[in-house]
Amino acid sequence: MINSVADRNLTLLVLVLFIFWWGGVAPAYAQNTQVFVAADTDLIESVETFQFRFAADQKRAIALSKSLRCPQCQNQNLIESNSPVAKDLRLKVYKMVNEGKSDQEVVEYMTSRFGKFVLYKPKLEPSTYLLWGGPILLFLLFGCIAYFSIRKQM
Repeated sequence: MINSVADRNLTLLVLVLFIFWWGGVAPAYAQNTQVFVAADTDLIESVETFQFRFAADQKRAIALSKSLRCPQCQNQNLIESNSPVAKDLRLKVYKMVNEGKSDQEVVEYMTSRFGKFVLYKPKLEPSTYLLWGGPILLFLLFGCIAYFSIRKQM
């Protein structure tokens, strides 16, 4: 017999998870099929099998892709994201690096197309002062509040 509300909630949660597993995910595993299928397999293949002329270019392209934010996911870089937009942009970065474009040219292309939002580390300029100084200001504000509240209690 279920006695408490917490026990009933836990039992209900286990039941819902079992139904989800049995009805959705388990049949896919039993048939050995993919649960999540990529939207464009040709794009994935072209990104994953991209051939660079030099190993140094490959390292540079990967570093650039890690420093650029996915416009769709917004919290992942181009390497981490699996969205079609990120794969397309990763391929564009790879091609530009392979063509001999500089890092600055690749970054300028991406920022001209998507704005400064795609940069994980935006430049320090008047429009980003609050972004760079905000954490310091918040830390000082909370420090002052803590100091005065402790001082007030003494």
